[in-house]
Parts: sequence; C-alpha cells; structure tokens
Amino acid sequence: MDHPLSAALATTLVLLLTACLRADSMPEPRAEESAPGDNPFFVESVLPLGMPPFDRIENRHFRPAFERGMAEELAEVEAIASNSAPPTFENVFVALERSGRLHRRVRSAFSNLTSAHTDDEKEALRSELAPKLSAHFDAIRLDARLFERIRAVYEQLDELGLDAESRRLVERYHMDFVRSGATLDEAAKERLRSLNAEIAELGTTATQNVRNEVNDLAIIVANPEELAGLTEAEIAAAERAAADRGLEGEYVIPLLNTSGQPVLAELENRALRRRIMEASLSRGSRGGPYDNREVVARLLRLRAERARLLGYDSYAAYVLEDQSALTPQAVNRRLAELAPPAVANARREGVALQAMIREGGGDFDLEPWDWAFYTERVRRAEFAFDESELRPYFEIDNVLQRGVFFAANRLYGLTFHERTDLPTYHPTVRVFEVHDADGDVLALFLADYYARPSKRGGAWASSYVSQSHLLGEKPVVANHLNIPEPDQGDPTLLTFDEVTTAFHEFGHALHTMFSDVTYPRFSGTSVPRDFVEFPSQVNEMWATWPDVVESYAVHHRTGEPMPRELVERVLAMEAFNQGFTTTEYLAASLVDQALHQLAPEEVPTADELMDFEADALRAAGAQLSAVPPRYRVPYFSHIITNYAAAYYSYIWAEVLDADAVEWFKENGGLRRASGDHFRATVLSRGGSADELALYRTFRGRDAEVRPLLERRGLVNR
Repeated sequence: MDHPLSAALATTLVLLLTACLRADSMPEPRAEESAPGDNPFFVESVLPLGMPPFDRIENRHFRPAFERGMAEELAEVEAIASNSAPPTFENVFVALERSGRLHRRVRSAFSNLTSAHTDDEKEALRSELAPKLSAHFDAIRLDARLFERIRAVYEQLDELGLDAESRRLVERYHMDFVRSGATLDEAAKERLRSLNAEIAELGTTATQNVRNEVNDLAIIVANPEELAGLTEAEIAAAERAAADRGLEGEYVIPLLNTSGQPVLAELENRALRRRIMEASLSRGSRGGPYDNREVVARLLRLRAERARLLGYDSYAAYVLEDQSALTPQAVNRRLAELAPPAVANARREGVALQAMIREGGGDFDLEPWDWAFYTERVRRAEFAFDESELRPYFEIDNVLQRGVFFAANRLYGLTFHERTDLPTYHPTVRVFEVHDADGDVLALFLADYYARPSKRGGAWASSYVSQSHLLGEKPVVANHLNIPEPDQGDPTLLTFDEVTTAFHEFGHALHTMFSDVTYPRFSGTSVPRDFVEFPSQVNEMWATWPDVVESYAVHHRTGEPMPRELVERVLAMEAFNQGFTTTEYLAASLVDQALHQLAPEEVPTADELMDFEADALRAAGAQLSAVPPRYRVPYFSHIITNYAAAYYSYIWAEVLDADAVEWFKENGGLRRASGDHFRATVLSRGGSADELALYRTFRGRDAEVRPLLERRGLVNR
C-alpha cells in the first residue's frame, strides 16, 4: 500500500535531507530537470481518477520530484510534530494521513514502473534512492516529538469516542512507530538507521541481480531439431527472441522466475531439458556479477540483527507478530501439518512417473527436468488430453472480457469500458474504466499482460492511486502477467495456468477497487500478507465455474464452445499433480522460515547458504531430489523483498480461500447476493478492521481446514 508514513522531522533535518539528495552520489539536476512547469508530478494529474500521465513522464522528472516530494512531506510532518496545541486525533492522525501527497505520487509511479517497464537509468536511480528513502522514513518514524504526540492520543483513546476505523488508525500508528523503533534510545536508533539503509540497498541489489540474470541466462539453441515438442508458434517466438538479441538463425528460450520452466513439459530433447533446468537452478549461485549468495546472506544477517535490536528473538518473530499467524510456532505447526502428506503424495506421483519412464524404455532415474515432461504424458493418459488442446479455447481477450470481467459483472454488477484515449507506459497495456452497478465510475484498471525484458518476472497487482474518502481518491489499479507476445497478427493463446493467474490477480484488483475506507492507511490490500492472498485465491474459483467457462472458453477461430467433455476433464484435474505442486511450494516456505528464524550469529555465510537450504529441507522431511523448491534462496524474490518470513502466506490464506469457496457453493455460486455479501464484509473493508473478525462476519464462523486438505489431496488415505 502507498500511504503517507507518519512522523516528523526538525527543520534542520529537512535541510540535511536536501543536502544528502544533492550529494555526489546523486548529481545536481540539470536546469531542465528543475523547471517546475514541465514536471508532471508537481501538479495533480488531470486525467480521470488522477491516473499518471504516462505520455508526459520522462526519467528526468523522477529525481526532482522525489527531492521536492520528500522535502514537502518532511515540512508537513515537522509542522505536526512541533505544533504547540495539545495533540488531538485531528491535528496528529488526520494531518499525517493528509501529508506527503507529492511524494506518494512519484513513489507510486516510480516503484510500479521499475517493476513493469524499467531501464538502466531507472535502475541506477533506484539504487541511489534506496538508502536515501530509508533514511527519509527513519527520520519520520524515529522522531521522538511526533511519537510523544501519537502516544498522548493513544493513551486517552478510550475517552475520545472515535468511530471504529478512526480508533483502529490510532492503534495502528502507535504500533507502527513502536515496531519501527520509536521507543529505542538514541544510540540504538542510530544503529537502526544504519541497518535500515544497508538493508534497503541490499534488497535493491539482490532484486536487480535476479532480473538481470534471468535475461542473461536465457537458453540459446542453434539446432531447431532440439525444439521438438514445441508448437510452431512457440518456435517462432523463440526465433524472434533470438533475433531481438542479434542472434539470427538461432533460438532463445527465456527463463521465468520459478525453478521449473513451462517448456519442460513439452520439450522431447532430454539433454535440452536438463540444460534449461540446471541453468534455472544455478541462478544466483554460479559466480559472476549476478551471484546473490553474499548479498542475500548479509541481508539475512542484518534483518536478524534489526529484529534483535527491536526486542525480538528473530526476524520471523518480528514479521509474524503483525500477521494473522502471530508467531513462528503457529506457522511451523501449519507447515509441519501439511508437509508429510504433501511429500507422500509427491513420492507416489514420482513412482508413477518412474514407471512410465521404464515402460517407455528409459534407462534413467527421474530428475527435476523430467517431472513436468512425464507429468504431461500422465495427464494425457489419465485425462485424454494435453495442454495444446486447451489453448485454442483460451484466447486472451475472451479470457479477460468474457471470463474475468464476465464473472465480476455477474457477482458484483461491474461493467468495463476500454479507454483507448488514455496514455500508457507501453503499447501493449490496456486501460478499462470500471463502472459500479449504479453506473458510477468505480476505478481504472490497467491490464499489462505481456512479457518483455524491461519487466520483472511473475504476476502481480499494483496500485497507482489508492481509494480514500479523506483524500477524495478512487483507485487506479494494474494487473501484470508475463505471457509471451505472439507474432503480429497471431492470437494470444493462454495456458490453463495463465488463465487461472489472470483470475487470481484480478482478485487483488477487486480488493483494491472495492475499498470503501476513510483513511489511506487502510485502503484496499493494506492487510497482513497472510490475508491479502485470500480474496485473490477465492477469485480463482470462477475460472472453472461452468457458467464462466461457457462464456470465455470458445475456439479462437471457429467460435465454437469448448466441448463439455473437455471441460469436465479439466475440472477433474483439480487434484492432479498436487503432491508435486504442494511440495515445491512448502519447500520454499520451509526454507524461508528456517532462514528467518535464526539469530544473527546463526545465519549461514554465503558459502554455507546452499548447504543450509538442503539441510533445512532434510530436517523438515521435504527434500526430494526430483522436486526442487519453487524458488531457491539466491533467486527467491519474495523473501528478498516484501514476503520475507511470509511466503507461507499463500497456504495460510488458502485455508480461508478453500473454506470460502465452500460457502459460495452452498449459497448458489455466481450470484449477486453472494458477491455483494463478500464485497460488504471483506473486499470493501481493507485494513480497517481485524482480518479474522472480517472473515467471521463473512462466514459466520472461523475457517475450517478440511476443504483445503481435500483440495490439495492431503486427506489421509
């Protein structure tokens, strides 16, 4: 969530920050950079809902906008901290929520663009800014005068008669400041500032290494015969990718951010499959400029030290205190409950795959580069189809407008109108104006679905503008996928996983668009990590709901609907390969927790990092040679950034998701009444109330784990 961070700074610190920003590491801006008239960030956007004017934003605008934005925010919070009037809810908390609007505008645009469409200039600026932004936020959160005003209001909270959301705002600000070190003595605060600056810098470096190495390690193939198994369109895309690199007559297979790579399910050439998987697994640990082991090891040590400084046994204890799980012990119990049946399922699946290898005359043991290939053969044998049968029915515009949008219309009454007149940051990005059931404009939605070298891997949702009644703002939200772009004139045909991902990410968009809160602090997805995935995972259910499938799953050439028996086979596959899927996910989650539950002196060195990963999986009973973790530590972007000690969140939230899906089924499925209830009790509330209390209001009780165990095939057999 992007919201003003509350605190204050003395006027001298304002001057210090300005001097810092203009130090040698951040050169003096050129005259044209400082000209106020042409910098689009210096005024609020005149586009609908304050959408950024992407056609006017240039790289030269970011530095002066950050400088002015931070200086303005510091001046605003200085006025709050030095106010001689007695502290009140209005002159402290409301004032803090109103502060920093220019800084929020530029920070939102910059952070989103460095993920979705970056370049060398933005990346250089991001590296420069990381420690300076950390110092800026520390100066705010560690200001003793401001914290005293926050604490004064907090201590008389019961006497103020505030409404529930306002009361929660006071409680959350107080907690945020305490967790940020506001109660430390000055020597400890100084050490904390140093830690935060280096942590920010290391996180940026590690993230850039992951992105750069994915591009650097793309697999180059000279002989087209090695690509047997790929479709003509996939081979053409590989040839085009090579041409883009100046490799005429060759073929390039780009890597995705996960350990497993989609092409492994199709490539018949085992040697090439091995080459791809080994390249993927070696990322960040093979030496060279992008080796991440030293960076990640130091990042882990500094996080552990920061947690200890703040009074916690480990970084995981620090993070989880502010999540639904509350403690590392609770997470450990959940993972330990799920890992044994998941691994047992994966072993059974592996036995079946090994038998298929032997029956086919193969004289080799099942390896990670074989799993997806032979799983696809099992899928074809058991369900009598392969992925290539599905893709002609999953054309991207049909999936989006007749699937994702169709379900949102049936559930919530939303309608979508494409705005081709609004500027975007890349030609393939589409903008839709979203209208509520009463016809009012609810939000703008940006669909950014195609892969490109300037975009980080994976899929995610982000906000450019967050809803707030206090500021009179409505959401501008984006979804990002990484679907290979076809040749001009060819249709974009999705895999079933990509279809599900589109529904998943739109669940995050709905959570953002339906936000109906007063304060920016609570807008949209400003909820704990282990709750934020709940609404998005629920939205996946509509990808296979019969009415929705019937609407979007039509052949891209003939317009004929997907045959019913093929639909039924797709639905029957829900529990297929769940041993592998659950085990690779749990393996990554277990390693995340193992690393972040260490004291500073226990954190492995760079040379010990990969052995630690193997030992942690062995100790948890989750080390299977043919099933590597979904992410290995050096390229585990989630734990490098904002899912550190929180990657378990997906399975934790899936308990709520699976239980909620049962509720939808019990209440008639795709019905407006059901959608309106989910919107009113969960999606509209953001972080304005306790998340588990929201779930109980929605469901009428706490979630049960049984639906998740059944979905994942983890019930006792």
